[in-house]
Amino acid sequence: MTPRLVAVIGGLTVVAAVVGGVLLGGTSRWYGRSTARVSSPGAPTAPSTAGRRIKAHLFYVDADGTRLSSVERDVAFGEGTAEQARQIIEAQIGPVAEPLVSAVPPGTRLRTLFVTDRGEAFVDFSHELLTGHSGGSTNELLTVYTVVDALTANLPAVTAVQLLVDGKQVETLAGHVDLRRPLAKNLAWVQ
Repeated sequence: MTPRLVAVIGGLTVVAAVVGGVLLGGTSRWYGRSTARVSSPGAPTAPSTAGRRIKAHLFYVDADGTRLSSVERDVAFGEGTAEQARQIIEAQIGPVAEPLVSAVPPGTRLRTLFVTDRGEAFVDFSHELLTGHSGGSTNELLTVYTVVDALTANLPAVTAVQLLVDGKQVETLAGHVDLRRPLAKNLAWVQ
């Protein structure tokens, strides 16, 4: 195992302990003050202003299926970088209405997300990201950069994104894009 993988696994272990402590009656004050905020669908979130929204650029497959289109959407406001990142990813992987087409396989869920002090976001998805992927180099690039660009284009504090599946580092989604390290913004795939 690489040192980065050990650090990621250790970080996810801490995340599980924090979430478990909060769910079992731990102090939510400590959770709310952590420097690297951690979010997951079942974890309590900081109180937000009711209905407060932000504008964010989300990315969808264009009509010819070879590039991404940026679409401005209203996304729920999140307090802090990690919580806002979680809101953006939840919106990005959510169902879309035609004519939009998502590059993320249907049924993919966000398991957890955290942002390091260095601005690297670690985004852990459910296994559907792998098992539901259609394959092909272009499709894989579009899936990867849908997630990477959704965070890096909307959140200046996020400089790179590492995709994880079921809490583990993966080498690739479909054999073409190396996912063993965080990836920086790449708008070359956006029309």
